Amino acid sequence: MFKNLNLGALGLKAPFTEAIELACLGEFEGIELDVQEIMNLLKEKSAAEINSLLESRGLRWGGWVLPVRLGGDEEAFQRELENLPKIAENAYRLGCFRAYTWIIPFSDELNFEENFKLHVERVRAVAEILDEYGCVLGLEFIAPKTSRLGHKYEFIHDMKGILDLREAVGADNVGILLDSWHWYTSHGTIDQILGLKGTDVVYVHINDAPAGIPVDEQIDNVRCLPGETGVIDISGFLKALKKIGYDGPVTPEPFDEKLKKMPIR
Repeated sequence: MFKNLNLGALGLKAPFTEAIELACLGEFEGIELDVQEIMNLLKEKSAAEINSLLESRGLRWGGWVLPVRLGGDEEAFQRELENLPKIAENAYRLGCFRAYTWIIPFSDELNFEENFKLHVERVRAVAEILDEYGCVLGLEFIAPKTSRLGHKYEFIHDMKGILDLREAVGADNVGILLDSWHWYTSHGTIDQILGLKGTDVVYVHINDAPAGIPVDEQIDNVRCLPGETGVIDISGFLKALKKIGYDGPVTPEPFDEKLKKMPIR
C-alpha cells in the first residue's frame, strides 16, 4: 500500500506541478491523475516527460475517476463511453491503470432488478474497453442509510452488492473501491475484508466519522480526517488490507469543511 494524494478528495485544487510539490511536502508516495488536466498536458508534453516529473520526486500514479456515468441517460452514457478508449490509452501510456467510480444506491425510476441489469450491461461495456488498455475498474458502494431515504427503490449499498455485481459482469478487471466510511456505515466487519483477495480491491479511501452519531444517522458528506475521532477502526481496516496483500493507493477523503478553508500550504 502507498499513501496517495488526491487534492479533489480534500476539497482543494492546484495545477499538476503544484500538486506534485504538495505531495512531496505531505510525504505522500503517490498522486492522482486528473483526466482532463492530463489530457490537455499530453498535447504539450510526452507521457515520458510527464512521468519524469513524478519519478524525479519519488512519486507514482494513484488512480483516476472514470469519466463515464453508469446511471441515468442512455445517450449521455454512450457519448461518454465513446471518449473512454482515448482516455484509457493515455492512462496506459502513463502507467496509471486504476480507474474507479461509484454506484448510486437508489433509483426513483428503476426497481432493483431493472437497475442491476442496467449496471451489469454498462459495467461490462466499460470493463471491456479498459481491459484493452490494461486498466482495472474499482466500484465503490455508497452505504449510509441516510443516502437512500426518500427514494423509491434501494440499490447496491454494501460490499456484498458490489461482489454480486462483479460476478454478474464476469470481467476479471473489475473489483472494489473500498472506502472506510462506507465500510463502517454498511456495518462492515474486518472479517469481510479478510475474506477478500488483495486483487479484489482496486483502490482505497480512508476517513473517520463524527463522534456521538449513530451509524445509521451518519451523513455522507460530513466526515472527519482519518483517525481524528476513532469512530472508524482505521488501524484494523488497514491491517486487514495489508494481510490480504492489497498493494495499491490509500487516499484520504475526509470531506472536512475545516480543511477546505485552510490555506493549501
